[in-house]
Amino acid sequence: MRPWEIGEEAISVARRLGADDVAVTVTERQENMVRFANDQITVVNTLRELSANVYLCLGRRKATINVLDLSRKGIEKACREAVGMASTMPEASLYAPLPTGPFVYDEVLTRRREVPGGPERTVHWVQEAIEEAKRCGATRTAGSLTAKNVVIHLATSGDARGVAYRPSLELSIRAFGEGLASGHSLSVSPDEEGFDPRNAGREAGELAKAARDPVKGSPGTMDALLGPMVFADVVGQVGRFASAFYVDAGLSFLAGKIGEQVAAGSLDLFDDPTDPSALGHSPFDAEGTPSKRKALLEGGVFRTYLHNSSTAAKFEVESTGNAGLITPMPYSLQVGAGRGSLEDLLSQMEQGIYVTNDWYLRYQNYSSGDLSFIPRDAMFLVREGKVVSSLKELRISDNVLGILKRIKALGGQRRWVRWWEVETPTLTPAALIGGVRFTASSQ
Repeated sequence: MRPWEIGEEAISVARRLGADDVAVTVTERQENMVRFANDQITVVNTLRELSANVYLCLGRRKATINVLDLSRKGIEKACREAVGMASTMPEASLYAPLPTGPFVYDEVLTRRREVPGGPERTVHWVQEAIEEAKRCGATRTAGSLTAKNVVIHLATSGDARGVAYRPSLELSIRAFGEGLASGHSLSVSPDEEGFDPRNAGREAGELAKAARDPVKGSPGTMDALLGPMVFADVVGQVGRFASAFYVDAGLSFLAGKIGEQVAAGSLDLFDDPTDPSALGHSPFDAEGTPSKRKALLEGGVFRTYLHNSSTAAKFEVESTGNAGLITPMPYSLQVGAGRGSLEDLLSQMEQGIYVTNDWYLRYQNYSSGDLSFIPRDAMFLVREGKVVSSLKELRISDNVLGILKRIKALGGQRRWVRWWEVETPTLTPAALIGGVRFTASSQ
């Protein structure tokens, strides 16, 4: 069966078995992946996969199941299993019927698009990145590149029908220098035009070279320049916990803050899946609701939670087009640009720390936003606008909204960030933050 026929078959079977609501996504995935270590290609894989996900409701009882056997027999079996699971589930506290279409989606967002990604092309891009990193001072490199062409076919019992094309090129390269020195950089883009593996290799190599001979940092409160990879992780927390699901569960530091000044007035943050040039663009959400551009932070004021139909019904508002069938989520975050280059931001620091990357972001308290994360790879002590030494063994222990309220300046150069620490594609500049609390870390 063709993808759209699979969706129709699953809806028909599930409804016959007693389901009230059904949403089916059939995903065509073509992926070329290259991994490398010690400057050598170690893995080259090509994946072609067709799969489906069936979500259904029996009254207020919900279940979802992934389906790989897409024959009629396989779909029948999966739907029976899903109905059986749903019948044993407790009734959901958050529930509303799927939205009723038909819907009209933006033609620009539904156009077929794809990225080139054969094995020869992806290996060539990796080699370019490695060569540039080595030229700029790296002693060795490691990382991965994936070229994805994902097509999602959506069909629901609410008469939503649509196709979304989600191509991406994602390179992550880590360069190593002498001793403990390392630098990490990315190039991620929804098209070849915005993809620059050489620049990623150059940046990683330069950071690794500059990070040689790190010394143990001194804990304390001081200004911090957060590079785009770090600031993407921080603002991504706003996108994540703007989800009305987490607010309703008492697990969000944004609870009760709509209309409040929660960040510096210079900070604008949008979830915009309607931008066809954006990584993460989509014409619809998982329920078939047309996607929308919406401000999360506007002049530092928090504007809205993210909703699917169920949370919208509970909060007595309209869906924002951010389903997640269970948990509403952002699709594509964009931070408004500031002014000046990274060097301009550095020049504003009398004394502080420049953090280029982070990992292990963990919360001490979800409802207050207290968290910590560890600077990873190149980290530098800055005095009078100049890098004076490489640092190690520090942790940032602070508060999400505290960090955002203390923004002193945002850079004018934005870049897309997505990797395993930043799941939601985020377009962001670097950010200069005042009074960040650094504590000791042995990581």
